Amino acid sequence: MKKFDVVIVGVGTGGCLAAKTVAEAGLRVCMIDRKAEQNIGDKVCGDAIGKHHFDNIGIAHPSGEELDQTMKGIKVYSPDMETVVNVEGEGVHGYLINRLLFGQRLLKEAKAAGATLIDSIIVTEPIIKDGYVVGVSTKDPKTEENNEIFAKVVVDASGHSAVLRKKLPSQMGIENEVKDEDVEICYREIREVKEPIDEPEFCKIYLDLQRFPGGYCWVFPKSSNTVNVGLGVAMKEGFPNPKDLYKEQVLSMPLFKDSKALTGGGGLVPTRRPISPMVGNGIIIIGDAACQVNPIHGGGIGPSMMGGAKAAEVIIDALEKGDVSRETLWPYTGMFMKEYGAKQAGLDIFRILLQRLSNKEMNYGMSHHLITDDDLLKASMGEDLKLNITEKTSRLFKGIGCLSLLKKLNATAKIMKQIKVLYRNYPSSPEGLREWEKKAQALVDKAKNM
Repeated sequence: MKKFDVVIVGVGTGGCLAAKTVAEAGLRVCMIDRKAEQNIGDKVCGDAIGKHHFDNIGIAHPSGEELDQTMKGIKVYSPDMETVVNVEGEGVHGYLINRLLFGQRLLKEAKAAGATLIDSIIVTEPIIKDGYVVGVSTKDPKTEENNEIFAKVVVDASGHSAVLRKKLPSQMGIENEVKDEDVEICYREIREVKEPIDEPEFCKIYLDLQRFPGGYCWVFPKSSNTVNVGLGVAMKEGFPNPKDLYKEQVLSMPLFKDSKALTGGGGLVPTRRPISPMVGNGIIIIGDAACQVNPIHGGGIGPSMMGGAKAAEVIIDALEKGDVSRETLWPYTGMFMKEYGAKQAGLDIFRILLQRLSNKEMNYGMSHHLITDDDLLKASMGEDLKLNITEKTSRLFKGIGCLSLLKKLNATAKIMKQIKVLYRNYPSSPEGLREWEKKAQALVDKAKNM
């Protein structure tokens, strides 16, 4: 029987940061992953991460072979391709990384701090005793051997599969399931193109709710002749197969004539506000398992690292006190909500609006700059959404029968502001949770019913 202070299930970016931080405090940490050690970090991903995440968390920026491309900004294209919104500035400076090498670096740092790695092992379920998560059951896929690993605190960092969260008893009070409509199913390839890429320092996003229902297509340059290109669609009833859609809609773009795929694959990404709460007796949930992902573009590398680092702080404090109850671990959710979750919640409301607009409305809104490039940048960084609506604009939109768009935007901006205030004031103890959750759900329902 193996015993540790902390067991972390999933050795992604969040799991590695949590393991490293806890191990540096002198605690016995075990990391478990279903992948072989040499493959940890290799994941279907957009590969983009903002520079500010490295500054905020205090880890070394990518360099050398780990860094594919420095990112200056994002260009967002309207469905009719007539309007391009340039989101450019300090808040979106970032990197396109080699995902495998970056993951291997974080793993190496966690091991160097003293964390133990158990690779090529599947975690099947949490072990629960007297209302506490006290360990995990594992299975070796090669030998079929079953084992148990025990710990004072267990961390679910297993990504969208959330192998522990989904099997927690309802008494824990943690969401087991994320609705399909809040998940994007994606397909992406790394492709080598014939012609040099125009403006390789800009990531490009193409909006078109007919071609990419509930999602978008992205083209992220990784060098002068390679791109990370893919699409995601919302998993609503009757959603199209993203790989088929990719072949039909993406490979027909002029850029990809005579190009070739280097790698490819699909995946699922939760695109909604974070789950609440993210803790129970003896357990903390981080990364995609806790829906710590930007709801608009699905970026989760930075938030998951933040989640891992914050979770580690709370775990260290709880173990020093000798108390790993829900109440002692409780501050973690509030810390994350203030730092990133409030922004996520606001952007989730914006996502709900975007997924319900028509291409016609989106074309009108973008062509008349109802949200300026600068204001869109600020909103993406968590500031309140400001609208560029004048009396002249209102008359114009009334004349073309699109006044409802202005009303929807106004209402959305108000709900975004309200939900961010609510998330920044996350309850300081479990007692206030039920009332808080009712208010949060009411705002989400209001956005969906507009």
